[in-house]
Amino acid sequence: MLTPAEAEKLILSRIAQFPAENCVLAEAHGRVLRAEVRADRDLPPFDRVTMDGYALRSSSVETGVRTFQIGGVQAAGMRPFELDPAQDACVEIMTGAMLPIGADCVVPYEVTKREKVTYSVTVKEECVDRLLPGHAVHKRGSDYAAGDLIVPQGTKLSGREIAVAASCGCATLSVSQQPKIAVVGTGDELVEVDAIVAPHQIRRSNDYALRAALIAAGYPRVERFHLHDMRHEIEHQVWHILAEFDVVLLTGGVSKGKFDYLPEVLEALGVKKIFHGVAQKPGKPFWFGMSSRQVAVFALPGNPVSAYTCLHRYVLPALTRATGHTALAPTSIRLAEPISFQAPLAYLLPVQLVDDGRGGQSARPQPTNSSGDFAGLVSTDGFVELPSGPGDFPAGTVANLWRWV
Repeated sequence: MLTPAEAEKLILSRIAQFPAENCVLAEAHGRVLRAEVRADRDLPPFDRVTMDGYALRSSSVETGVRTFQIGGVQAAGMRPFELDPAQDACVEIMTGAMLPIGADCVVPYEVTKREKVTYSVTVKEECVDRLLPGHAVHKRGSDYAAGDLIVPQGTKLSGREIAVAASCGCATLSVSQQPKIAVVGTGDELVEVDAIVAPHQIRRSNDYALRAALIAAGYPRVERFHLHDMRHEIEHQVWHILAEFDVVLLTGGVSKGKFDYLPEVLEALGVKKIFHGVAQKPGKPFWFGMSSRQVAVFALPGNPVSAYTCLHRYVLPALTRATGHTALAPTSIRLAEPISFQAPLAYLLPVQLVDDGRGGQSARPQPTNSSGDFAGLVSTDGFVELPSGPGDFPAGTVANLWRWV
């Protein structure tokens, strides 16, 4: 049976990248960039004043001039003034304005005394040593030169990258298409959340949970379905779903029970099985395959903890790869408390993140009562993966952490 790492490698080697499309800047947040953003001009594009005050020549201060004549007021967005040739000339200036021609520094209001009658300003002696060329000036091109790469392709766009794109004049961006995802719950025991529930029935939760997690991860085009344990219904509905959606997530019906029809139905519909079963707890019956038109099909176990864990361990990384996102490796973290288990399976152990007393965090084991104990995940932040085999894992053991979205 495959290890989790082997299963992940097989999935990532089969998953196809989604096509690119153009997206208007106002709707690009959370999308994955497919064409890099470069500076279309120097940034900043001019010598930008960073404090309200008076623009003047530092050489005048150096030669002993302390009182300057105000030649005008320049606000941000105005064309730059040209400083008068007189040594005692200055321009009152606002933050964000272009440095006046001939000036090379700015004296902030706080270190000056102004005479309103004579339209002059005196620089206080205690600040003279600071008035060097470039004081309170953000020099042109000091951040990036025209043509420099700022945002590489594969970046998931946040407000920071959106701001950069706007400043570079990118009204549209090339991004990965958002996949259309089907989440399909299976089982006769499932009823809607607002239905009257009989003693032998349970309310649907997996499809709600998986859809919510997918949307939180940046995949909003998700639809939910429910199939009863009837082969003809499963075959008919799954055929239509495979034809309409880019990614399919099925929950339940993939184990070895008499009514677990999904593996044979998927085979009959031309979905090639890549693997069935992973040496892990929870989620051992996990199934993965690809349809003839390259639709990725993830058949997750029906138990809620298993389905939710497999989504984070395999499905979300696969979607990250398919969108072209430059994904980060899982975080390494130390166990806050010891944990022991006796099984020839990798343990995907729910954990709660706690302060480690050294300015960081550690993972406190929070095992659920069973793979059906979805409520047991509420107080957890993610899970760590512990290797298979009988063993004791003392406090301080380093493991990979996957956070819930």
